[in-house]
Amino acid sequence: MSDSIAAIDLGSNSFHLLVARPMNQGIQVIDQDKEMVCLAAGLQADRTLDSETKERALECLSRFGQRIRHISPSAIRIVGTNTLRAARKSKKFIKQAQLLLGHEIEIISGIEEARLIYLGVAHSIASDKGRRMVVDIGGGSTEIIVGERFEPLRMESLYMGCVSMTRRYFSDGTVSARQVAQARLAALLELEPHIKSFRKLDWAQSIGASGTARAVESVARANGWANGDITAEALSNIIQSYINAGSLDATKLAGLKAERSPVFLGGAIILAAVIEVFDIQSMMVSSGALREGLLYDLIGRSQKESTRQQAVVDLLMRCRLNKTHADRVEKTAIALWNQVAADNSLGDSDSQKMLGWAACLHELGLSIAHSQHHKHAGYFLRHADLSGFSWQEQQVLAAIVQAHRRSFPQDLFDRLPRVWRQKAIQLALLLRLAVILHRSRSSASVPIPACQLSEKSISLTFSNKWLQQHPLSLADFEEEARRLAKRGIEFSFKSKDR
Repeated sequence: MSDSIAAIDLGSNSFHLLVARPMNQGIQVIDQDKEMVCLAAGLQADRTLDSETKERALECLSRFGQRIRHISPSAIRIVGTNTLRAARKSKKFIKQAQLLLGHEIEIISGIEEARLIYLGVAHSIASDKGRRMVVDIGGGSTEIIVGERFEPLRMESLYMGCVSMTRRYFSDGTVSARQVAQARLAALLELEPHIKSFRKLDWAQSIGASGTARAVESVARANGWANGDITAEALSNIIQSYINAGSLDATKLAGLKAERSPVFLGGAIILAAVIEVFDIQSMMVSSGALREGLLYDLIGRSQKESTRQQAVVDLLMRCRLNKTHADRVEKTAIALWNQVAADNSLGDSDSQKMLGWAACLHELGLSIAHSQHHKHAGYFLRHADLSGFSWQEQQVLAAIVQAHRRSFPQDLFDRLPRVWRQKAIQLALLLRLAVILHRSRSSASVPIPACQLSEKSISLTFSNKWLQQHPLSLADFEEEARRLAKRGIEFSFKSKDR
């Protein structure tokens, strides 16, 4: 692991940079920065970002990029959350942002965001006894997690945040009791489907994370409504202050930073609803959240504690896939990869892992239906909540799995991030051939042929006339050659006597 590690959280309200040094018992923060970019506020009715917001965001990322330039790319994680998940026609903006940062941006799902938030909070709280509920109200989403020690037990990401709630009910700046009641009802309706399942978990400690929770605690303490925690009474006083003032601008609250003021009321109403439905008497505030979770997850990956690997194993077991067969296919696919990786820019560890995971899950669609099961698997992997995987990584995994049989779907790869397009095609070719070699599903070992791979061709060479002795495999390879030829890929195969 590098001497320094860095995390950047491209949130819906603010962008955060955290640089730290790994220590034996955790991390030592050496630099941090935050800018209120207000990304969600720039999301227009058609879900595109307005030019002013994009310019403000890129200026911030240019400064962040300068700060992390000396840090190894393997020691950096940059994630986008709710607004970048929701934004349309954002590819050009993301590409510009990546150029300024010098690093790839991962768009993570709400559930993955929840997992990382919990990890950051769990490492920031001294007590590790009993279960805890963590609530993080962001600009565009609210994550609620119940976990024990470092393991989340239940996670939800809800489509409401301090920016979206404020824009929806207080867009003209006025505040009335009726508007507040409408916003409260909307929050309660969003929470309602999850109340029963969370209450069953019987947590002992409630924790607020990120900007809204910290701002509420600061205001409550500054006004004498609480002392270091968050209560229903303090939130009621905050909300009533807005009603009494009659507008967002006229409300003056001690302890509230000016940059937080425009979206504070929406976040306070959501937090009040959470405290109400879960009957929370007192909520403490954590110093750690998503960005700290990113750093601890980064350290975990370097120590081979792969959350992604565990997610694949869990899926394998949950869908009752044939692990023995999957292991055989994976072993053969990796053996082929070992022969060609160095000459095809596939030598990075993520390429090997992606091929291995695709091999493990290539029959995932059988849990839905046999017909077109490769397409079912592709859809599942594109839309599932897979812990540890970014949105982009799931698209890559889905494309490789969906392409493992039948016609070769070139259009799937055209939609992938540019850095993955050619690599994913080549990994899919290796998986297709490994699947053919194990089509009989026999426990008997199969020979690993000599393999050569280029951008537009792949060839296999078997020894001892293996192909002639296995006419069904020969027929499968002949059909494969015809299918690949339709996509401009040459596939050749032959036997060679020793």
